[in-house]
Amino acid sequence: ETERAVSHEEGLALAKELGCLFLESSAKTRENVEQCFEELSLKIMEVPRLLEEGSTVKRNMLKQKQEHKPNPNGGCCS
Repeated sequence: ETERAVSHEEGLALAKELGCLFLESSAKTRENVEQCFEELSLKIMEVPRLLEEGSTVKRNMLKQKQEHKPNPNGGCCS
């Protein structure tokens, strides 16, 4: 608790100000990490625009992978 960079109250206040979800987790102890991913996934599914943006990101990632196909003759250069 004393090692915190941001207090619970500060984090909650900022989340309210920005209209964001506020959850606390610890990568060190793995406390609430899974819950954070679950809550985020549920929120994304509740907002159709976020689902669409996620699909766009996925399409862009696939497009970039296709643009960087390996050279059939070997080596790193075209």
